[in-house]
Amino acid sequence: MSKDADKKIVLRDKRQLTLPREICEQLGIEPGDNLTLYVEDGALVAKPNKTIALEALRELRESFKNSGISLKELLANGRRIRKELVKEYYGDRL
Repeated sequence: MSKDADKKIVLRDKRQLTLPREICEQLGIEPGDNLTLYVEDGALVAKPNKTIALEALRELRESFKNSGISLKELLANGRRIRKELVKEYYGDRL
């Protein structure tokens, strides 16, 4: 949506907003979806939580890629740590 086509909405008594359909379609959101709201440079920003989750996943992938650890090493360390935690929690009862 261009600046020329900005939509004006009203904050209702219970601090509720109704988002225009066009904006929802651009964000890929539907009724019932969760959003995160924050203020950036004096503007209200609404981000769908699924977008935030995808951004976090991209950051994790990039960190993993830059770490130099192979998938095999990561899985082996995960198994080792899991065994240690199980032994710590259950002791020799298993």
